[in-house]
Amino acid sequence: MNHPLAFEAILFDCDGVLVDSEPITLKVLTACLNDWGWPLRFEECVQHFLGRALQHELDLIERHAGRRPDEAWIAEFRRQRDIALRDQVQATPGIKQALSELHPKLEGRIACASGAGRRKIELQLSTTGLLSWFEGRVFSGHEMPQTKPAPDVYLAAAKHLAVEPQRCLVVEDSPTGVKAGVAAGATVIGFLPATRPEGLDQSLLEAGAVALFDDMTQLPQFMSR
Repeated sequence: MNHPLAFEAILFDCDGVLVDSEPITLKVLTACLNDWGWPLRFEECVQHFLGRALQHELDLIERHAGRRPDEAWIAEFRRQRDIALRDQVQATPGIKQALSELHPKLEGRIACASGAGRRKIELQLSTTGLLSWFEGRVFSGHEMPQTKPAPDVYLAAAKHLAVEPQRCLVVEDSPTGVKAGVAAGATVIGFLPATRPEGLDQSLLEAGAVALFDDMTQLPQFMSR
């Protein structure tokens, strides 16, 4: 007997949800910021930048480093980040099993809706063998009028899938992303990656996540009524 699904589509964030990339990116960012004149530690970098678009944090960097990052610095950070990601990024444990189960149930109505740039998203999905699940359904906040915490990228993904946002389940790992999903009108659950800042669970709930989980193989359970 087939039970009705609680949602008609799932919209995934990328970094920290589909791929275990946040520690890699933030370690590179920490080193680059140290060189730029801001002597912060990795743990502080996580608190400041997890789930946030770098281009929206340039004022913060300028306040701490005494100078504003220029295009050359940003390009060099991205170059170093991409090298590290190609060498180190891996799919989140359990995500391929979850996608294998959910993709046919949802008749392919899954999408990746990230605040990152398209090149980075597709680099990571391709490197980890996940891109085929999301071909033609990758949405970047850089291509929207506003990125997260604005809902634009989730609204665009839902529209493409022809599903009302209220019938979508969003999977996020940052308060910024949770707020975006909630603003879109979706139901948001918070994923707790193995490497995460202290207090993330409470922050995700305060941002509007209705539930938390730390094992991707548990994800299909959220689709049952």
